[in-house]
Amino acid sequence: MTDKKSVRRQIDITDEQLLTLINQRLQLAQTIGEIKNREDLATLDPKREQEVLDRLKRFNTGPLTEEGLRNIFREIISAARQVQRPLSVAFLGPEATFTHLAAIKKFGRSTFFKPLPTISEVFIAVEKSNHHLGVIPIENSTEGVVNETLDQFVETKLQICGEIYLEISHDLISRSGQINDIEIIYTHPHAHGQCRKWLQGHLPQIPVLEVSSTGLAAQKAAHNPNSAAIASGFAASLYELRVVESRIEDHRENATHFFIIGPYAPGATGADKTSIIFAVADTPGALYNMLRPLAERGINMTRIVSRPMKTVAWRYLFFVDLDGHLQESALQECLHEMEEMSAFFKILGSFPKAEAIEKVS
Repeated sequence: MTDKKSVRRQIDITDEQLLTLINQRLQLAQTIGEIKNREDLATLDPKREQEVLDRLKRFNTGPLTEEGLRNIFREIISAARQVQRPLSVAFLGPEATFTHLAAIKKFGRSTFFKPLPTISEVFIAVEKSNHHLGVIPIENSTEGVVNETLDQFVETKLQICGEIYLEISHDLISRSGQINDIEIIYTHPHAHGQCRKWLQGHLPQIPVLEVSSTGLAAQKAAHNPNSAAIASGFAASLYELRVVESRIEDHRENATHFFIIGPYAPGATGADKTSIIFAVADTPGALYNMLRPLAERGINMTRIVSRPMKTVAWRYLFFVDLDGHLQESALQECLHEMEEMSAFFKILGSFPKAEAIEKVS
């Protein structure tokens, strides 16, 4: 009969073997980094990283889950990137926002992350090359699009080079973890909207003060023992708060879509999206005619959102996501035809599709 001590010794030996192999992998990554530097190639290679994960999934026989495999190798790849050329990523802060968590899920904890107070400052920091990439929210499945992000895309020279879908789960957190101690609740407006029914049912008399982010809400709760915040469990651990009630969102199928922005577009992977903005003339059937080339070529439009133009009253810009990559001839021909008909037209970039909705845990 195997005893606990001998099994733990086997675990120790296995851990030592894993550490040796990880260091060997990082040494190989360092060599790849030297080649990339010589050839002036970007450190971030989404296609290659996805190939690594897809290959490992095929070899995985369990009991490691697919999600566990993704989490483990995301961190190994993150560490490999750092030994090649440290990656700097700006995000909508402060720390412990869902944008911060999305950035960690995408790039791993070995990345250097910089919180910035507004979406426009994230764009500016990446445009000025203060950071390699930025992560900004574009849309929530419950509360809709983030208008500030849409507006920034009209003027920026940056491109969309990736996306992340993150499950949004809200906890009520405070210093004591006791519901009776709560005299005020701090929250972001979107989080407030997503938890309104729960608050009305459980804490109808407690005033709610809206702040600029869930991270800031957690910061304020950490400094006020008679307050609580609506934020993530990640925020609770970062600011040493306790969970009063977990998962207080009114709709469990709640996710936020984030874009990665940068100065370049990644190559085709075979599972890509392309984002565009356009405006149409104020004539009957203009939008129908603009979208007709997509249908004729069998190109799938996955999202369309309208936004008022800042310069002309009662005229609109349309933000559209399409399946496919700019390197594909059918999509190139389609976009050229659309551009010829448009009053304003801009390609925001082609990028790999997110593989799955990332879990907050």
